[in-house]
Amino acid sequence: CEILSWLNSKQPNSVLYVCFGSGAYFTDEQLLEIASAMESSGHKFIWVVHNKGRTENETEEDRQKWMPREFEERMRREDREMIRRGWAPQTLILDHAAIGAFMTHCGWNSLMEGICAGVPMITWPLHSEQFFNEKLITQVHGIGVEVGADDWVLNIYVEYATKNLVKRDRIESAVRKLMDGGDEAMDIRRRVGELTEKAKAAIGEGGSSQRKLTALIEDLQKLKSMRTKGGIDDTKEGEFRREK
Repeated sequence: CEILSWLNSKQPNSVLYVCFGSGAYFTDEQLLEIASAMESSGHKFIWVVHNKGRTENETEEDRQKWMPREFEERMRREDREMIRRGWAPQTLILDHAAIGAFMTHCGWNSLMEGICAGVPMITWPLHSEQFFNEKLITQVHGIGVEVGADDWVLNIYVEYATKNLVKRDRIESAVRKLMDGGDEAMDIRRRVGELTEKAKAAIGEGGSSQRKLTALIEDLQKLKSMRTKGGIDDTKEGEFRREK
């Protein structure tokens, strides 16, 4: 895999992973702010772009609508970036030692993958429960920092999204909080490491997640057995009851 080969050449915790899920949409103006922030931060990064029309075959004119002129060329010369248009092996990327932070839309699957990989997060919720998820990450568990996105943005609200950009200075500031090092970043890395150990214990042999999944399977097997034998005894407390 090209991405993993590139990561293998990088120092631990030196690369920022940027991915907002397969359903996210950003205006060209917002993508330009992200690109500018990545460049000015001085850090290496992998950026997964899912926006419609953003392909490897797009013209220079199209690229200039959402990234600074010759942005990719400069970043490649400095060996600082890898932009992936479309799908990327997220769990493999997050598990790599070179990844130092994860900029995410706070979708639940992405958060769980980030926690299990022990990666601090830069939170950028877009809609739905993602804003609640952000507070869980940043305020409850203290394992991430916010870019300050506070507006619900969907692709049908392009004009609204354009007027409510998250500016490059706010993005860069969040990146630097985690990637520049310092006491705050070290504390966040320590806390996410502790949470990772708890998550691994939960899914391991005898862990709470394994026990509950095993109990669910046993209940389903019991339900199937009862139905096969001709019905469910709905008189005994704690057993399954026939739907009315």
